[in-house]
Amino acid sequence: MTRPTTTRSPLRIALLAVIAVALVALGGGLAVLLGLGGTATPTPDSVDAGFSRDMSRHHLQGVEMANLVAERSEDPEVESLAFDISATQTNQAGRMQGWLALWGLPITGGEPMAWMTEGHDMGDMDMGDMDMGSGALMPGMATEEELTELRSLSGPAFDVEFLRLMIRHHQGGFEMASDAAEHADVQAVRDLARSIERAQGVETQTMTDMLTARGGTPLPAP
Repeated sequence: MTRPTTTRSPLRIALLAVIAVALVALGGGLAVLLGLGGTATPTPDSVDAGFSRDMSRHHLQGVEMANLVAERSEDPEVESLAFDISATQTNQAGRMQGWLALWGLPITGGEPMAWMTEGHDMGDMDMGDMDMGSGALMPGMATEEELTELRSLSGPAFDVEFLRLMIRHHQGGFEMASDAAEHADVQAVRDLARSIERAQGVETQTMTDMLTARGGTPLPAP
């Protein structure tokens, strides 16, 4: 039986709709709920805005991959992990896109990763080689070809490939969060970045152990 193909567009549309409704309903009060009360508005090229744009998009791909697990995996441990990733990263992506909306800044656009500070270790990632189109890649993100391959798998083969892709995805997100935690100006952004950094560090080790137990080996770090 052919399984339905999951795309990122419905999730993005639904998420943006929730944010838009919240903004209309709550107005300026949402700034307090999102932890932005009394803070200055970041500029479009700031670390705060760049991190919020890029990490929210980075998270949405993580959610996309995690949401494949329920249909393609029969492993309760992998299913539990994926549920946690999907729930956490959906919430965090909504928060970051809510910040951008309140700042009056677009949730997409700009040069991906331009906010990263000079000298921060991004491994062997060559930013000039990234696809800057609508599916622009950032550190650790899967390519469309990799996502297509993942969608074609099921059972243990899916579990191994999912863990490999998600480990690399978390490694890239960890580097982004580490930089923002150090250099963002807005306290709420720094706090979220530190939370992401801690969580993804722990989850990466957990997934590496799970992958080893299933006979898989990690992909090269981004």
